[in-house]
Amino acid sequence: MKYPPVHYHNYLDIDKILHAQHPKSVEYGKPAHDEMLFIVVHQTYELWFKQILFELDSVLKTFQQPQIQEEEMGRASARLERIVSILKLIIGQVDVLETMTPLDFLDFRDMLYPASGFQSYQWRLIETKLGLRIDDRLAYNQSPFYKSLTDDQAKEMMDVLNQSSLFDAVEKWLERTPFLQGENFNFWDTYKQAVNQMFQEDINTVKANPRLPEEDKEKNIKGLEASLKTFDALFDEKAFNELRAGGHFRLSYKAMHAALLIQLYRDQPILQTPFRIIRALLDIDETMTTWRYRHALMAYRMLGQKIGTGGSSGHKYLADATSKHKIFTDFFNLTTFFIPRSKVPQLPKTIADRMNFHY
Repeated sequence: MKYPPVHYHNYLDIDKILHAQHPKSVEYGKPAHDEMLFIVVHQTYELWFKQILFELDSVLKTFQQPQIQEEEMGRASARLERIVSILKLIIGQVDVLETMTPLDFLDFRDMLYPASGFQSYQWRLIETKLGLRIDDRLAYNQSPFYKSLTDDQAKEMMDVLNQSSLFDAVEKWLERTPFLQGENFNFWDTYKQAVNQMFQEDINTVKANPRLPEEDKEKNIKGLEASLKTFDALFDEKAFNELRAGGHFRLSYKAMHAALLIQLYRDQPILQTPFRIIRALLDIDETMTTWRYRHALMAYRMLGQKIGTGGSSGHKYLADATSKHKIFTDFFNLTTFFIPRSKVPQLPKTIADRMNFHY
């Protein structure tokens, strides 16, 4: 089939894009030079948000299946990594925006009420589809976050809130992880033995150290025993579920075990892509947090303690949201339970063979 010729300008709809900037300062007869920069940067954000949602929807479609074909896993991993790259790029746009000084911003700021970045529907969609729950959000002007959206957007957002998020889908995927239990292998039993042995060796080393005073020995031993106790929840499902009910964990007991197995044995060929997926989710959470932090600092730099244009507490709201609006916290906390590679239990040959590629 022969395709008709396409012109760059028409293909990209350049006219619509380049004529989509309408500075309020010009409309009100008080032109402010830096308002054009402000508009272009935020429009660019929204274009990148659109691409993030495009990638995220494709990953969601993959993970929401009851069974995932192996050939889809590499694509899902690559698309999550693409989202990370985009998020890193938009963090860099803050540098461009900060070439506008506070006085430059004040030239047109009062013309923007009550518009606010909080009203970005696409950013709220990204957060929600990733798995940020409504109860985990910081209240905005004492109202649910969707109240700042248009009526149509709020209705669509409620539909999304009632759907399975990427967090939910990844949790179910992790729960289906094989290798936790084999004929002659129980991951948790061997891991528990390795953890207890490692801490006992450390305690014995402290006790045998002739240079440590008895007071320091006692202090170090208490510290090691306290560290060992943090592992208790991993080995006791009832204790884990109690902590989970209290908000200390969000992943299920089985999903948490699977995530740790993947991290500890990530060099096994069959676990390399699952490891990349977990790492990409960590990177997404980290880069989103970094972007929020840069945004909070920029708001502080531009406005000091002034109230935001949308009526929020400005810098304080953004700073508080930075620490609260995390999604994959369990993957960060998982490193608490890592042990050195040299202490990781060796896999039985039958399990190792199943994890390898054979030609």
